[in-house]
Amino acid sequence: MATSLLPRNLSDNGAVIERHWQELSSRRRLYSWLGFGILFLALSGSLWFANDSNAGKFFDRLPHFFDFVGDLAPRDGLEIFRAMFDLPSPYDDGSFKYNYPDGRLYLTDGFYIPEYVHKMLETVNIAIFSTIIGTALGFVLCFFAARNLMPNPWIRGTVRRIMEILRAFPEVVIAGFFLAILSLGPIPAIAAVSIHTVGALGKLFYEVVENADMKPDEGLRAAGGNWIERVWFGMVPQVLPNFTSYFLLRLEINVRASTIIGAVGGGGIGELLRLSIGQGHQAKTLAIVILLFATIFAVDQFSAWLRRRLVGEQAFQLAQ
Repeated sequence: MATSLLPRNLSDNGAVIERHWQELSSRRRLYSWLGFGILFLALSGSLWFANDSNAGKFFDRLPHFFDFVGDLAPRDGLEIFRAMFDLPSPYDDGSFKYNYPDGRLYLTDGFYIPEYVHKMLETVNIAIFSTIIGTALGFVLCFFAARNLMPNPWIRGTVRRIMEILRAFPEVVIAGFFLAILSLGPIPAIAAVSIHTVGALGKLFYEVVENADMKPDEGLRAAGGNWIERVWFGMVPQVLPNFTSYFLLRLEINVRASTIIGAVGGGGIGELLRLSIGQGHQAKTLAIVILLFATIFAVDQFSAWLRRRLVGEQAFQLAQ
């Protein structure tokens, strides 16, 4: 039956190749269906567990999934603008819901920084500082973890295990540990994000190093260069563009991580977002969310611009 499906004009070798391809294709389809089946069973089990854990109310509440979005609508669209820039509200009744001007950070008698802008800058500063620290340490460690540069398995294995430990726990878990020791504020957030960044970037960095061209290293070795010279002159110029791309990507991730850590007491905009959601302050919540989106978009555009400046426009042009 299988032979009849083969084209008649194939040679013997071609028929063997065609038959082998059909077998592989059938096996791939079988594996795909098995994968979908396992995924369906896992998803069904997860939904059943969620429904059982919520006393049978999970599926009953699904139609109300987007009610929270409707509850975020402020009574006046301009309230979002007023909340973002600490402008007085015509609906101010003395409650915390409309006390926008109370958060102003005055630099002079007539000039102030809006509270959310100031807290967003604090979050970005936490992310930048943490990313710089994590990148610097990951840069140093990655060359000791790369198989093609560090032949000693004990040193290489120890460095890799250290980086695995550093990235094993989410930033918010590490921040909780440091918050218990150092109290509230941005310092625990910086420590937590930096530690996780070392492990995450260190792994990405040493994988880039292991895929680099070793011919410059061979030339420097033949010329009598020591290990540091081989790394600095033979390896770093090759891997630096990729390192820069990973640095910028991690910066975007750390802005979001710093926001989450802020919600548990790590400073920045995250705590204000948690409070505004918990207290049902629609305009404040939407103002913070919009500011977060604008910040992430700005960081992404800056990353793209910087990559083009470092790598060159020719690397982003399609081949003619």
